[in-house]
Amino acid sequence: MRIKKRLILTAVFLQFILANGTYARLLEDSVQLDEVIVTGSRTETNLRNLPMSVTVVGGKTLENRLEQSLLPSITEEVPGLYITGRGIMGYGVSAGSAGGMKIRGVGGSPTTGVLLLIDGHPQYMGLMGHPLPDAYQSLMAERVEVVRGPASMLYGSNALGGVINIITKKSPENGIKTNLRAMYGSYNTVSSEVDNYARSGKFSSYLSLGYNHSDGIRENMNFNQYSAYGKFGYDFTSNWKAFADLSLTNFDASNPGAIDDPMIDSDVDVTRGVTSFSIENRYGRTSGAFKFFYNFGLHNINDGYRPGGVPLVSRFRSTDNMFGISLYQAFEPFTGNRITAGFDLQRFSGHAWNTFLDARPNADIAEKGVNDVAGYLNIEQKIFSKLLLNAGIRLDNNSQTGTEWVPQAGLSFPVSDVTVLKAIVSRGFRNPTIREMYMFPPQNPDLKPERLMNYELSFSQKLLDYRLGFDVNLFYLKGDNAIQTIMTDRGPLNVNTGEIENYGLELASYYRISPNFRISANYSWLNMEYKIEVAPEHKLYAGFDWSVSKWRISSGVQYIGNLYTSVAAANTVKDSFTLWNARLAYSICKTLELFVKGENLLSQEYEINTGYPMPKATVFGGVNLRL
Repeated sequence: MRIKKRLILTAVFLQFILANGTYARLLEDSVQLDEVIVTGSRTETNLRNLPMSVTVVGGKTLENRLEQSLLPSITEEVPGLYITGRGIMGYGVSAGSAGGMKIRGVGGSPTTGVLLLIDGHPQYMGLMGHPLPDAYQSLMAERVEVVRGPASMLYGSNALGGVINIITKKSPENGIKTNLRAMYGSYNTVSSEVDNYARSGKFSSYLSLGYNHSDGIRENMNFNQYSAYGKFGYDFTSNWKAFADLSLTNFDASNPGAIDDPMIDSDVDVTRGVTSFSIENRYGRTSGAFKFFYNFGLHNINDGYRPGGVPLVSRFRSTDNMFGISLYQAFEPFTGNRITAGFDLQRFSGHAWNTFLDARPNADIAEKGVNDVAGYLNIEQKIFSKLLLNAGIRLDNNSQTGTEWVPQAGLSFPVSDVTVLKAIVSRGFRNPTIREMYMFPPQNPDLKPERLMNYELSFSQKLLDYRLGFDVNLFYLKGDNAIQTIMTDRGPLNVNTGEIENYGLELASYYRISPNFRISANYSWLNMEYKIEVAPEHKLYAGFDWSVSKWRISSGVQYIGNLYTSVAAANTVKDSFTLWNARLAYSICKTLELFVKGENLLSQEYEINTGYPMPKATVFGGVNLRL
C-alpha cells in the first residue's frame, strides 16, 4: 500500500506540472526507430535494422543525472540491467566490492558475463577477467549503447548476457569549450571534474580531469579517486579518420567489512589505464576500421584482519595487461544486401604475487598469458522490400580452452515507418579467466567455456510524430557449463556444473509531452529457475526531465522487487525497496548554473551486498561553469 501511495503521489505531481504549461527546452534523448548506432553491428546501422534489443542512453540524460560514475545512470534507464552498490561512492575491489553488472540475470560478481566496451574496445583485467566499475566516469561519455542479450558473435567471450558500449565524447564543431562541475554533499563527499572540447579544421581533441572523494557511510569506508582522459582525432579526408586516446584512473578504497563481520585495514590501491588507436573509413557502400587497444593495471591490496586478530604480514600485488587488434569491414555489394567480415586478436596476461613486511622474499601466485584469435562473418539481406534477415557466425579459438562456434540469426520487419517487429536466436559464451583457472583455491585449469542460448521477440511502436514510443521484449535464456565453486575432499574447486534458465518481459516507453518536457518509464520482470544473487525479479523506473525559463528539474522513482541478496539453501534472503532521486538546477547566466540533488529521499533502509547497508537520504549541491 505504501508503494502504491507513493506512485499515486508521483503521478499527481506530474499532472500538476503539466497543468502549468510553461516550458523552455527538451533534453533531446529520445531514441527514434531510425537512430544510428554502432554496437549491434560494429559499423553505423539504423536501430530498426538490428534484430537484437538495444537501449541508448544519451549524453544529456547522463549530464542531467549529475553523477560522477557512469553506472548509476544507466541502471535506471535500461530495463533488465542491474548494478550492485555498497555505499555512497566507490565500488572497490576484492572482498566486499560492488559494481557487479547483470543483464537479465546474467553477469556475475565480479562481472565476467557482461562485456564492457569503450568505443568498441573490450575492457577487462588480464588476470581477473572483469572490468573495474570505478574506472568509468560520466564525464567521458557522449552516450552509452546497451545490447540486452548475448552478443558473442561480434564480440566473443564475456558478451554472455550483453554488452555495454561507452561512446566517448568528441568536438562536433570548430572552437574551444570548457566545462567545470564541482559538487559537495553528505558524508564529506566531493566530486569535481573539468573537461575541454577543441576543434580546428581537421583536428579535434577532448580532455577531462576528475577528482572524487567520500568519507563513506561507515568508519573505514573512505574512497579517493583521480581520473584523466584525453582523445585526439584527425580527419584525413571526408572518408578517412583517425583517433587515439588515453584514460588513466587511480583510486584507493577501504572496506569496513559486513556489519556483523567488520574488517580493519582492508584497503586497495588500484591504477588502471586504457589506450587505443583507430583508423576508420566510410564510403557509400563500404565502411570499416582498424583498431588497436591496450589495457593495463597495477593493484595493491591489503586483505585486512578482524577485530582481535593479527595484522597480515603479506600484501597482494598484481600487474596485468590486455592488448588486441580488431579489423572489420562492411560491404553492400548490391541493394538490400550487407556483408560484415571481421578479425579479432587478443592477449590477456599478468603477474600476481605476495610481498611480505618481514624479510621473506616475494611469493609468486601466478604468471600466465592466454591468446585468443577469432574471425566472423555477418550477412544482412532484405527480402520482400521490408523484411530484413540477419545471420552470422564466429569461429573463436582460445589457446587454453580451444575452439568455439558462435552462430546468430534474426529478423527485423518494419511494418511501417513507426512499427517494427523483431526476433533473434543468439548464442553467447565466456571463457574461464586466468584467475579461475590458475589463481587461489578453488582454481581449476581444466575449466571449459560457459555457454548460453537466447531466444527473443520484440515490438517497437512510435506514435504522435515520434513524441510517444514504447518497446516490448520477451526473452528466454538457457545456459550450461556455468562455473561454480563446490567443496571436495581436497577443498573448494571451480567446476562447470551450473545452469542458467531465465525468462522474462521488458517494457520501455517515453512521452515527449512538449519541446521541453519528457517523461520515461521502463519495467522488467525476470523469472530465474536457478536463483541468482543480486538480480531483481521486478525492476521499475519512472522519471521526467523538465526545463522552464532558467530552471531544470529531473526526478525519478525506482522500485526494486524481490532482490535476492543471498541464495544459500539454508538462508535465502530477498528484499524490496523504492528509491526516489531528484535534481534541481538554476542558471544564473549563460556560463554559471547552481544545482542541488537528493538521493534516496524516501530514506529507505536496504542492502544490495549482504551486510553493507546503503545510505539513507543524502543531499549534494554544486556549480556548473561553461566557458
